Amino acid sequence: MSTKRLELLQGTLDLLILRTLVMGRAHGHAIAKSIERTSDDVLQVEQGSLYPALHRLIKRGWITSEEGSSENNRRAKFYKLTAKGRKQLHVQTGKWEKFSGAMGRVLKAVKP
Repeated sequence: MSTKRLELLQGTLDLLILRTLVMGRAHGHAIAKSIERTSDDVLQVEQGSLYPALHRLIKRGWITSEEGSSENNRRAKFYKLTAKGRKQLHVQTGKWEKFSGAMGRVLKAVKP
């Protein structure tokens, strides 16, 4: 477990949420925990960022929401990827890979 957590770059949270929902529907807390767990606890998702992002993705038609019961029988809103969201995930993943590759090349090229 890493002791240093990183703030998410603007725009990356949407991609992380879409990627998480490929595995199936999930409620907000489960989405945040999945992102943290799969990043070896390097990425931390704050509620103040998560829920506005979820609402933004619903507005864009990339995810939908429905009421349900969580594992501990509490009412929860579950989010699910749409076909439009799946397409957007593919597009955004390509952009991110291109961006991170370019950043890596620039960082390696600069000699301190």
